[in-house]
Amino acid sequence: MRLHHLHSSTRWRLTAGIALAATLLAACGQQATPPAPPPPEVGIVTAQPRDVPLVKDLVGRLSPFLSANVTARVSGVLQRRTYVEGANVRQGQVLFEIDPGFYRTQLDNALAVLAQDQATLANARVTAQRNRQLLPVGSVSQQAVDNTDAAERSAAARVRADEAAVATARLNLGYTKVTSPIDGIAGQQQLTVGAVVGNGTSDGGANGTLLATVQQIDPLYVNFTVSADELMALRQAQSQGRVALAQQNQVQVKVRLPNGAPYEHPGTLDFTAAVVNAATGAVNLRARLPNPQQTLLPGLYVTLSAELGEQKQVFLIPQRAILRDTVGAYALVVGPDSKVLRKNVQANTARGSDWIVTSGLAAGDRVIVSGLQGAAPGKEVKASDWRPPAAAPAAPASAPAPAR
Repeated sequence: MRLHHLHSSTRWRLTAGIALAATLLAACGQQATPPAPPPPEVGIVTAQPRDVPLVKDLVGRLSPFLSANVTARVSGVLQRRTYVEGANVRQGQVLFEIDPGFYRTQLDNALAVLAQDQATLANARVTAQRNRQLLPVGSVSQQAVDNTDAAERSAAARVRADEAAVATARLNLGYTKVTSPIDGIAGQQQLTVGAVVGNGTSDGGANGTLLATVQQIDPLYVNFTVSADELMALRQAQSQGRVALAQQNQVQVKVRLPNGAPYEHPGTLDFTAAVVNAATGAVNLRARLPNPQQTLLPGLYVTLSAELGEQKQVFLIPQRAILRDTVGAYALVVGPDSKVLRKNVQANTARGSDWIVTSGLAAGDRVIVSGLQGAAPGKEVKASDWRPPAAAPAAPASAPAPAR
């Protein structure tokens, strides 16, 4: 009896131990399989097509609106400069004076010859008139009348030649006062007082000796180029209806100063070359730019934005949403099943904080902007509308220190 009792007790303890071990194992199994994490949250923007300005960032160089050389048109000694270098001058204002003595003498001589030939003409006219009156009565021959008429005509021709010589001498005397051909800013003089100038010397050639240059810089020209390939692509896009190019006089050009600040006066395109420059493979363009305060100077290189027209039905997507790899630019979008899809896009132009996406997206696509580190193609996500971060408020001015 006692042995039988011990055997039953042992069997009970063994059964209880097995049950307890199974319970512990089951509990351990439940702890080893945690619940699935929730899908990552992402911020999205909904792609909507719109028309945006077609703006090209370029580099240009400023040049004067008008530039004229001030040259000596007669030979002589430079006597005086009558303007302030770098100052504004008016058209017709005297800038230099050349020794007028020789040309005044030439004018006096031409006037004397004219007076002599005028007297000869008067005498020839009287003689010819008298012979014409005597011819009917037979006092003179027809030959004599013809001779006196010819003498009168010759004397009249000499007078006209003398009058031309007087005009030339007076013009040359006037050229001894060298004037500005245009309104503008007169540059530095090229020759000092006492130098010999000429209208056909080795210094000036057939065009005369260069004395100074006058430039008009209000308005200014800004010259720039666009590659022929890019221009052809734009015209092809226009034929396909994806781009609307503006008329030449409607293209607005905005300039930025060398320090990056915007120039307050926009310009207008006023010239487009009809040929491609064979050396550069580009098309030359020029815009006219107001310069009332003369802030800009010729020869300066500036960056500019030319609004060439309008891009049709493109997407403005925040720059942080466009990613790039060896394949190219792409965006991650949330599909109808809340899973991430990759879409390759064309995004080559920035506009502010956005990329202009010209292809690869469709209206209504939900483009992921934030939470990209947790998103991957094929992965399920939880999407909500993305809001750009608010600008940080300006720091308040520090209070002045109390007086001591």
